[in-house]
Amino acid sequence: MGQDEQQGDRQDLPGAGPLFPAASAEDLADRLADLARGLEEQEDVQTTLDTLVAAAAGTIPGAQHVSISAIRRRREVVTRASTDDLPRETDRAQYETGQGPCLDSLFEQQTARIPDMATETRWPQFTARARGLGAGSMLAVQLYVNGDDGDLGALNLLNEAPDAFDAESEHVALLFAAHAAVAMVGAQEQAQLRSALGTRDVIGQAKGILMERFKITPDQAFRLLAAASQQTNRRLSEVAEALTQTGELRPN
Repeated sequence: MGQDEQQGDRQDLPGAGPLFPAASAEDLADRLADLARGLEEQEDVQTTLDTLVAAAAGTIPGAQHVSISAIRRRREVVTRASTDDLPRETDRAQYETGQGPCLDSLFEQQTARIPDMATETRWPQFTARARGLGAGSMLAVQLYVNGDDGDLGALNLLNEAPDAFDAESEHVALLFAAHAAVAMVGAQEQAQLRSALGTRDVIGQAKGILMERFKITPDQAFRLLAAASQQTNRRLSEVAEALTQTGELRPN
């Protein structure tokens, strides 16, 4: 069967995503560049994740439904974003059965594909539930590894029809995941920076209140905040925020 004929069959699949044959590699590069620019404009991590799953559904061949799963320090696995209920419920089936391509992608850092849920034998408990949910085929790729904490992510792609994903799907998914990883790290770093700046601001405000109230120096005000933090077993930023909101250094 020739390439054109194969692509024609592929387009007949219900819900199959846009195709990117080899001749359109430049177009794909442009789409991924546009995605990267769009992600830079997002204001927070969750918006970045929501944008990623929506973009994956419109970019990766065969991707009809998409989710992003994440695990922190190899503990609880959670779904961070999804295009709709099907990928979220399919992810839950993997978490509850302890098996599936998403978990393999997360823990073993590999790409995992299920051509047909009805004939797949590697994850029998998961595929039985996935079929009941309406999933026909699936592709999962590792999404990112973030810093020393070992944050892992997986991009989970679903189609209601079998055989919706092929080698081209994997190729585009891996390219997409590389761009997504950069976006994820950038969004997380921006969130941490905003949090740090916000903490610094609220501590500065609290110090100002204490300096005005007790006519003390900035260092003395900071020591009062630190002492209150130790005595109440709360973080310094929490003590400072409570002071700015209530005027009280310690809870009654």
